[in-house]
Amino acid sequence: MNVFRMSLIAVILTCSLALAEDPKPVKAVKTDKCPVCGMFVAKYPDFLAQVIFKDGAYALFDGAKDMFKYYFNLKKYNPSKELSDIAVIYVTDYYSMKPTDGRKAYYVVESNVFGPMGRELMPFEKEPEAKEFLVDHAGKKLIRFDGVTPELIKELD
Repeated sequence: MNVFRMSLIAVILTCSLALAEDPKPVKAVKTDKCPVCGMFVAKYPDFLAQVIFKDGAYALFDGAKDMFKYYFNLKKYNPSKELSDIAVIYVTDYYSMKPTDGRKAYYVVESNVFGPMGRELMPFEKEPEAKEFLVDHAGKKLIRFDGVTPELIKELD
């Protein structure tokens, strides 16, 4: 194989990998509202959650609880979208205050720490930190994304 062809393949592979990366988190601005409760989300950066779609559209939330309400009832809040249209979900790690992959996060349920909408799921990127928070803040349980159910979200309201 000649050098030109090998270089061309390397460039194509590099571009493909760059396109396959998840979209970066969105920075909330003053006018961004939670589609579930209508609150302005920029006031609550410590609890910001977001759903970013493959086409670049996104929804921002004032906490993981409202993000899950949206996720479980997507047809109500965004009828033109399917769950398969979601590229990435970000939640804000409670300790680092940085966006983390919501599908990989650990969530502490029913702690004594409240979010903007009251009882909240507290997200963590790392399991040891989630377990520490669970103990320190009287959490009831630790779950992953797939363990969150519509019934659990209703119990938090």
